[in-house]
Amino acid sequence: MNRIDRETIQKILDTADIVDVVSDFVTLKRRGANYIGLCPFHNERTPSFSVSKSKGICKCFSCGKGGSPVNFIMEHEKMSFNEALRYLAKKYNIEIKEREMTDSERAAESDRENMFNVNEFAMRHFEKNMLETDEGRDIGYSYFRERGINDTAIKRFRLGYSLERGNQLLQQAKAAGFSEKYLVETGLEARREDGSLYDRFRGRVIYPVHTISGKVVAFGGRTLRSDKKVAKYVNSPESSIYSKSRELYGLYQAKKAISEKDKCILVEGYMDVISMSQSGIENVVASSGTSLTQGQIRLIHRFTDNVTLIYDSDPAGIKASLRGIDLLLAEGLNMKVVLLPDGDDPDSFAQSHSTTEVEEYIAAHETDFIRFKTEILLKDVANDPIGRSRAITDIVKSISVIPDDIVRSLYVKECSRTLDIDEKVLLQQIKKFITEQAEQRAQQQARDKARESINGADLQTAAPNAAPQATAEAVASEAAAQTAATGTNATPTTVNPAFMVADRTRAGVLAPYERDIVRYIVRYGMVELPTIDDNDQPTTIRVIDYVLQEFEFDNITFTNPLYSRLVDECRALIDSDWASDRETAEKNSLEQRAKHWEEGTAEIRNTAETLELIQQKERMLLEAIDTEHFARLDRHTELFFIRWLTYSPDDDIRTLVTDLATSKHKLSKVHSKYSHIETERDRLQELLPRAIYALKNAILQCDMRLKHDSLNAAAKQGDMETVKKLMLEMADLDKLRRDYAQKLGDRVVLPKG
Repeated sequence: MNRIDRETIQKILDTADIVDVVSDFVTLKRRGANYIGLCPFHNERTPSFSVSKSKGICKCFSCGKGGSPVNFIMEHEKMSFNEALRYLAKKYNIEIKEREMTDSERAAESDRENMFNVNEFAMRHFEKNMLETDEGRDIGYSYFRERGINDTAIKRFRLGYSLERGNQLLQQAKAAGFSEKYLVETGLEARREDGSLYDRFRGRVIYPVHTISGKVVAFGGRTLRSDKKVAKYVNSPESSIYSKSRELYGLYQAKKAISEKDKCILVEGYMDVISMSQSGIENVVASSGTSLTQGQIRLIHRFTDNVTLIYDSDPAGIKASLRGIDLLLAEGLNMKVVLLPDGDDPDSFAQSHSTTEVEEYIAAHETDFIRFKTEILLKDVANDPIGRSRAITDIVKSISVIPDDIVRSLYVKECSRTLDIDEKVLLQQIKKFITEQAEQRAQQQARDKARESINGADLQTAAPNAAPQATAEAVASEAAAQTAATGTNATPTTVNPAFMVADRTRAGVLAPYERDIVRYIVRYGMVELPTIDDNDQPTTIRVIDYVLQEFEFDNITFTNPLYSRLVDECRALIDSDWASDRETAEKNSLEQRAKHWEEGTAEIRNTAETLELIQQKERMLLEAIDTEHFARLDRHTELFFIRWLTYSPDDDIRTLVTDLATSKHKLSKVHSKYSHIETERDRLQELLPRAIYALKNAILQCDMRLKHDSLNAAAKQGDMETVKKLMLEMADLDKLRRDYAQKLGDRVVLPKG
C-alpha cells in the first residue's frame, strides 16, 4: 500500500492556479491584485468571495469558507483530502507518484482496511441471511415489510438480519479468511468470560452505518423479542475506524439531496431516516439515538448551512434533546424546528402521508428556535415566576452562542417581542453569557495545555493537574512555596502550567496576543531580520526562530493547542521541505531571469542606434531583471508557510492559516498611487518584538492578579509571613511590568541574538 508522495504534492502545489481552479465553478472578476465573485458556499447578492492569485488562496469574508485549491475542491465537491489532491492532479495532468509506506504506517493502514473489509463481508452476510434463509425471511424481512419498508429502501440502506445461532458469522468469516482479531476489534464478535467468541448481533435485524464515502463502519442491531431483559438495541463499539460522535446515519445516502436542496433534516432513529427517505424526503439523517455532537454538526455543515430538526410530541424527549439546538446555533447553522402531531414520529408520519403532504407540513410548521423553546419551556411555568425566569434564561443562553453578530441581534429583537422583555436587559444577560463562555473555553484550553505539558511526567509532578478547579489562592500559594524552596522569585513565565488552569480567564486574556504572534509566523516565518550576535557582529535571524528563541528563554508556551500544532508543523516543514523548495524556486527564477535577459538584449540590439546606448540599456535591463529575481525569491520566502500549510491534511490548520493569511481590508488607490505606504513587512523589526512584549506583559498581568488574590486570602487569614513574601514578589513583578511598559511605549529593535 502506498501514499501520494511529497514530490507529487509539491507539483500540485506549484501547478494548481487558484484562479483557474475556482473559475471552474465561480465567475470571477478582477479587482486590483485579486479576483472577486459570488460565494459558491452560500447564497448572496453582493460578491464577497475573494481570490488571491499571489497567495494561492481564496476566502469568503461572509461565511468564512475557502483556502487553497485543495481546500476549495474539498469543500465544493465534498471530497476527502486525498480525493481532492487526485482531482487536481488529473486536472493538470500530473502523474501521481506514491511512496512506500513505513512499516508502522503499513500496519495501521492494513488494520483499517481489514476492519473495513470484514465489515463489508458482514453486511453482505446479513443481507444474504435475510433474503435467502427461512429464519431471515420469516423474521427479519417480515419485520421490515410490516413496518412498511419496501424492497427498494431495504436495498438502498443495505438492511439485513443476523441469525439466532451463536457464532454463524464467526464461522463463515473465518472460512472466508478473516482473522478473529478484526472480528473482535470491529465488535462483530464479543468474548465470553471463558474466552470463547459469539456473534454480537445474533437474532437481530441489522442497520449498517456508512461513512460519508460509503464504507461500512459500524452496525446497529434491533431485537424483535419482547423480553425486557434483552437490550432493544445493540450497537458496534467504538474502534480505530468508528467513532459514533463523528458519524450520522443515512448521510451517505442523503448527501446529494442535502446539497441539492441546501437543507438537512435531522431526526432521531434508523427507521425515521428510512421511512422518510422512502417517502421521497431524501435529505434526512439521524444521530442514531445519541446526543448530537459537534463532530456530527460539522459533517452536516460540509453540505449545507440550513438544518431542520423534527421532533415527535414527547415532551420529555424534546427537553432531553434541546442541547442540540445550542450546538447547531454555535456552529453558525440556520436552524428551524418542526413539531409533529400528537402520536406521530417521523417514521409513522412519513408512512401515513404522501411526499407532498410531508413537504407541505414541514414548510407550514417550521419555526425558529425562540418560538419553539418558548412554547416548550414556558408551557408548564406560566404561573411560576422562578420557573419562567429559568426558562427565559435558557432561551437567552441559546441566543448568546450564535457567532454572527447580526443574526444574534435579530434574535434578540424577536425574543424581546415574544417574551415582552426590554432589549437592553437581554443584551446585558447575553454579554454576561458570552463572557462566561469565553472563560470556559479559555479554561478548557489551558487545562488541555496543562495536560500536554505534564504528559509523561512523574506522579509527583503530575499530581497538581488532578485539581483543575483549584482556587487562585492555591495557585499563588503553590508558586510561593516553590519560591521558598528554590530561593528565587517566580517570574510570570515560569509558573507551572499544571497550576495555570486555576485562572479561568488566562487563556482568554492571552488569546489575541498569541494569535498575533502566530499570524507573524504564518505570514513572515522564514523572513530574515537584522540583529546582532553575541560578538556584536551584524547577522540575521528568521522570524520563527526569533519567536521560538524568546519563548524558550522565558519558558512560554501557547495556551491554544492548535497554535502549538501549527508551530510544530512549521518546524517539520523547515526540516523536510525548505531546502529543496528553495532550490527549486531559485532554479525557476534564474531560468526566468535568463529568458528575460535574452529577450531584452535581443530587443535592445535591434532598436538601439549606438554601442553606448546598447550598453546603457543593458545595464538598466540587468538591474531590472535582478530586482525582479530577488523580489521573486523574497516573495517565495514570505509565502513558504502559507503555500504548504494551506495544503495541510489537518483541517483545523488549513482553516486557521487561511484566516491568518487573508485580509478583508486594502489600501485605497489614492494612497497606493501617490505615496509609498510603509507595510507591516517593512516594520517587522519593530512590530514583532513589540508583539512578544505585549504577550509577556499580558502573562505578567495574569500572574499579578493571581498574586493579588493570594495576598488578600493570606491577609484575611492573618498569615503575615506569607503576606510579606507575596508583597516582595509583587514588587519584583511590578518592576518587570514597568520595564515591559517602557519597551511597549518605545520603538523597539531586535535584541542581541
